[in-house]
Amino acid sequence: MKELELRRRMKGLVVPTDDGKVRSTLRTLGEPITLFGEREMERRDRLRKLLATMNEQQATALATAQMEQEAAAAAAATSAPAPDQLFYTEGSQELADARLSIAKWSLKKAAFRVAHSKQLQQHTSVEERIQKDEAMASKIKTITQSSSEIADDRPIIACHFSPDGKHIATGSWSGCVKVWSSPECRNVLTIKAHTDYHRVTGVAWHPFNANGASISRVEDNNTGDDNESSVPIIASGATDTTAKLWSSNGKLVQALTGHTDRLGRVAFHPMGRHLGTASFDQTWRLWDIETGACLIEQEGHSRGVYAIAFQCDGSLAVSGGLDGWGRVWDVRTGKSIFTLEGHIKSVLAVDFSPNGYMVATGSEDNTARVWDLRKKGTLAVLPGHTSLVCCVKFDRSSESEGRMLMTAGYDNLVKLWCGRNFRLAKSLAGHEGKVMSGDTCPDGSLLLATGGYDRTLKLWEPQLGV
Repeated sequence: MKELELRRRMKGLVVPTDDGKVRSTLRTLGEPITLFGEREMERRDRLRKLLATMNEQQATALATAQMEQEAAAAAAATSAPAPDQLFYTEGSQELADARLSIAKWSLKKAAFRVAHSKQLQQHTSVEERIQKDEAMASKIKTITQSSSEIADDRPIIACHFSPDGKHIATGSWSGCVKVWSSPECRNVLTIKAHTDYHRVTGVAWHPFNANGASISRVEDNNTGDDNESSVPIIASGATDTTAKLWSSNGKLVQALTGHTDRLGRVAFHPMGRHLGTASFDQTWRLWDIETGACLIEQEGHSRGVYAIAFQCDGSLAVSGGLDGWGRVWDVRTGKSIFTLEGHIKSVLAVDFSPNGYMVATGSEDNTARVWDLRKKGTLAVLPGHTSLVCCVKFDRSSESEGRMLMTAGYDNLVKLWCGRNFRLAKSLAGHEGKVMSGDTCPDGSLLLATGGYDRTLKLWEPQLGV
C-alpha cells in the first residue's frame, strides 16, 4: 500500500523538464546533481521520487529556498548589463592568414563546382537522371566481397583510401598504422605510430603532396629520399591525445600536441595545409601541418567531439559530438552556421557529399541521416541498422553527385543507399564482428574498404558481367 501511495503521489507531481532546473533543485536539496551513468530522464525520475517522499516541513523549506534563489537571480539580471549575443575572441595572425588563404582557395573551388553542377542540370533531363540512378542501383546490387586480409592482431578502427585509390591506410587498437595496395590488399608499409596502450582512433590521407600531385610513391619508401621523408601523407590520431603526421617512408614528420583528452577522428583540409582533429575535451582543432601550430581551438559541443569532416570546397566543416548534435562550421570565419538536430544519441560519424550541400551523419541511435544544407533540414532518415552506426561515407567521385552512401554499424553489416531518396540498394554481410570503419574509393569504381572488430580489412567491388 505504501508503494502504491508513493506511485500515486509521484504521478501527481509536476517536475521541471529543464535539466538545469532539475540539477538546481537537487543541489538545493543537498542531493548529488548526477550519479554515475545517469541520464536526464533518470535524473528527473530521481527528483520526482525525492519530492514524493518529502514531508510538509521539508517541502516548505524547499519552496522558500527556491523563492530566494529566484529573487537573487532576478536582482542580478536587472543590475547586470545585458550580454551581447555575438562576441569575438582575438586570434593570432597565423589564423588570419590561414582563413584568408582558405577563403581564396575555396571560392575558386566553389565556383568550379557550381558551374559544373549547372552544366549537368542543363544537359541532363529528369528521365536521364532517373536512368542514372537506376543504373547505379543495378551496379550496386552486384557488389560482393573481393578480398579479405587479417590486417592486425587488434580491431581495425579506421581505414582510408589514398587520393588516387591505389592504397589504403588502416589504423588499429594496437597503435599501428598500415598501408595496403589496392585492390591487391598487400601490405606495403607498417608504422608503429602509437604505443600499445594508446589505440589509434582515426587515420586520414593527405589530398596531395607538395607539388599538387596525387601521392603514389608509398611502395617506393625504401629509396631513402630525404625530400620524401619531410612530406606528410598520412595523419593518425590516438587516445594519447596527440595526432601525428607520417611520410611515405614511415618517418614521423610532425607531432601535434595540445588536446587534453583522447582524440576521435582526424581529417585533412582539402587544401592540404591543415589538419582537423576531434577530441573528447569537447573541442575540435585546426592545425598548420607545416609548423605544427594550433590555429584554432573550436568550442561548441557540450560533450566530447568524435567525428569531423571537411567540405570538398574547403569552406565548411562538420563535427559530430557525443551530445547528439552535429554542427556545421564556416572555416573562413569560425562561426557555427547550422546545427544538425535530430539524433537522440551520440553522433559518431559525419561526411560531406561531393555535391557540397549534403551532409550524412551516423549515430548511436542506430540511424543515419542525410541533411540538405540548402533547405537546412533533414533530407532522409535511414533506419536500416539494428545497432549503432559508426561510419557514413558518400561515393567521392564527382560523377556520382552524392547519389550513393555507405553506412556501417555494430550489427556486422555494411549497407549501401542510392538515389535521390537514398533507398536501400544492397546489404553486405561478411564481417564476423562489428564493422568499425569504412571508406569509398575516390576513382568512381564503387570499390569499398571496411575494417572491423574481427581484425580484418575487406574490399568490396562490383562483379563484371553480372
